Parts: sequence; C-alpha cells; structure tokens
Amino acid sequence: MKIINLLKAGLFSFIFFLLIGSVSAQEVSKVGTSAAPFLKIPVSARATALGGAFVAMADDPSALFWNPGGIARIENFALMVDHSPWLPGLQHNFIGLTLPVENFGTIGLSITSLSTEEMDITTLDHPMGTGEVFDAQFISVGFSYGVYLTDRFSIGATFKFINERIYNSSATGIAVDIGTLYDTPLEGLKLGFNISNFGTKMNITGEDLNVPVDIDGTIRGNNESIVAQLKTDEFDLPLMMQVGLSYEAFTFDENKLIISIDGINPSDNDQSVNTGAELSMFNNMFVVRGGFNEMLLKNREKGLTLGAGFNTNLENYFNLRIDYAFQEFVHLNNVNRFSLMLLF
Repeated sequence: MKIINLLKAGLFSFIFFLLIGSVSAQEVSKVGTSAAPFLKIPVSARATALGGAFVAMADDPSALFWNPGGIARIENFALMVDHSPWLPGLQHNFIGLTLPVENFGTIGLSITSLSTEEMDITTLDHPMGTGEVFDAQFISVGFSYGVYLTDRFSIGATFKFINERIYNSSATGIAVDIGTLYDTPLEGLKLGFNISNFGTKMNITGEDLNVPVDIDGTIRGNNESIVAQLKTDEFDLPLMMQVGLSYEAFTFDENKLIISIDGINPSDNDQSVNTGAELSMFNNMFVVRGGFNEMLLKNREKGLTLGAGFNTNLENYFNLRIDYAFQEFVHLNNVNRFSLMLLF
C-alpha cells in the first residue's frame, strides 16, 4: 500500500513539474487581446476557494463552467446560484441547472452575467455630466450535455451564446466548451481536461458608433452632417486550455483531504498554474479550502484564496450546500464570493 501511495505521489509531482516547465517556457505576453473577457471570471465559491484548480474536481453544477465532462457525474437534479460583488461597480452572477436523464446522460443550462452600475455620461462640453446615464451588461447562456463513455471516462460540451452591451451598442458571438474527466487506474487520482470559448470573433456595432461626416470638405454647400458609422475591429474570444489533476491524499473516518492542480494556457495571457486543497470533515458536513491563483505568472493580479462550506440534508427532501470564498487581488480590491447549491 505504501508503494502504491508513493507511486501516486510521484506521478502527481511529475505532472506538476511538467506543468511548471511549460509555464516557464512562455515568453510572449498576449494580455488584452480578446473580446468578452468576462468569460474567464471563475464561478462557484468552492472552485474559487481552491484557487481555480477545479478542472479535475468538477462534479457539481459549476462543472457547466469548469469542465462539462463533469456534469455526467451528477446523479440528481441540481441547482446552483453563485454571486460575487466582483470589482468596484461590478456584479457577477451565475445560475446553473443540471438534470440527469436515465440511459441518455446529463443535460444542463447555465446563465452567466456581469453588470455595471449606472454611470453619468460625460462629454467635452459637459465634463460634469449631461444628465443622462449609461450602463453595461455582459451575458452568456450555455446549453450543455455530458455522458459517460466508459465507467471511468466522461465527456461533455457546452454551447454558448454571448452578448456584450454598452449603452446602445453591442456585440454577439457563439462558442463551445469541451471537457473530459478521467478516473485513472491509480485510486483517488483524477485527470481533467477542458478547452473553453472556441468560437466566433466579436465586434461591436450600434447607434453609439454613428458620427456626422463631411464627405468632401473641399466642396462648399454640400451636406456636412451625413450620418456614418465607425467600423470596429473584430476580436477573438478568450480561448483557454486547462489540464488538471486531483488526488485524494487521505481518507480517515469521516474526514477526507483532496489536493488539486491546474495548468492554464490562455490565448490572451501567459501560462500559469493554480493549486488548491479541500479538507472535508464530519462526513462532508463542514469543509475548509485554500489555494493560490496564477502561480508563476509575471505581473499576476490574483493570489491567495480561502473558503469554507457547510452541507446538510433537509428532512430527506434535498441536500443544501452553502459555500464562501475569499479571493486576494494584488492591486484591486479583494473579492468575496457566495454560492448556494440544492440537490434534489
């Protein structure tokens, strides 16, 4: 038994150093080169508290975001509501539903939104405000399907409609996420893979881009205010590949410790590594978590994560799980996240 545990630990460490090596090889920064960056904001207080190292642990409705291959492992109808006052003036929300269908697989629906408070419209002529206000809303609606291909291997996909709106202008796109989750022959060790936001380019259009134009300033008496529209560039979605491992380090009576690690390769930033650990106690009634975001990333913004959760069965009608997470930011305000999940 000790030899097997040493082999597990060795494999885990080996892949960990492979991930670190791939991160260290990255030299070119691609920050700020994609549309719809809200698609990268993590969901679920549990996953956030684990430092975002959740691709190989995704087994609840947040798998709709992290790894759609994980929804095949949800055995009951499940609902998750997740909220975070993300950064100053922003509210981030996620709702996920999963429904297992016998002999078919599991289907899911998710809605993710990021919204701003109303802000004053200012111009050069009215630097203190025109008396009008504007806001912005970013939303993604996803439809998912996950299924077991073998007793150890599950796969899933999410098809998403994406919309970004700022005042009277907007951009739309569609994308797909594909994920897998594999229980390795080594007991307690899982391997997850997810590629997200593979889709169309986005460019913004709308009446806010209308401008008056004098077609030919050398001609007198012509129409000097023909309405034209500015043409904006197209930008790719934030394509991201994640590879993760999770390992049940030990199980003792009603207590269990799981450690996890993810390697992240985004299209609009350098590579990085997320790590986390989860200790569940009293038959999973109380859980504490910790992790670290963006390890080895130059000029990282995120850092330490902490959290806790409480699970209970309410009169055998449904299971209730409440989770909280704290996310440290280096330059911006720290973030608190709250999740509630019901299993029927």
